[in-house]
Amino acid sequence: MYTWIIDKGAYGDVKLDGLGVALPGTFPGAVHLGHGTQLVLIDGRAPSAQRKALEALGKGDAGGPFAVLASVTERWLPTIVARFDIRLKGIRSVLRVDSGKIYDLALSRIKNPVTGDEEEVYLDKPTGFTAKRSELGMSTVARFNAPGLEFDNSGQYAEFSKFSYAGP
Repeated sequence: MYTWIIDKGAYGDVKLDGLGVALPGTFPGAVHLGHGTQLVLIDGRAPSAQRKALEALGKGDAGGPFAVLASVTERWLPTIVARFDIRLKGIRSVLRVDSGKIYDLALSRIKNPVTGDEEEVYLDKPTGFTAKRSELGMSTVARFNAPGLEFDNSGQYAEFSKFSYAGP
């Protein structure tokens, strides 16, 4: 599941500063093989014009990384609009959507299996199309629950990165 929190941005002339959009989904196999089921999850603080813009981004209408995910999606579930409560702290970020009833996510660094100490791990991708550098970690909680789509990926791989994207 990808989640974007927009520090500063716009879709056309619609400002999206401070809002979030997420793409929860499932795939029967490797993502690049397609046949995914996804939905667009939109920050409930957004008024109508911003909601439309975030949905267009999420469904890939602006190209870029969003379009890559849309190209492997076979089935779109109805878009959900709900309040995002966000605490951005790099790999220690927390996101709760609808007080955690729809989406509850908390990230952490991975722990050394021998010492239990946190490990600082980064992935550098000089030609990465989303981010050039990501901090790798794990989810301490990653639960999603909506009609037609439910999963719990707690304790699994997670990453945090900042990136810039400019579309058409």
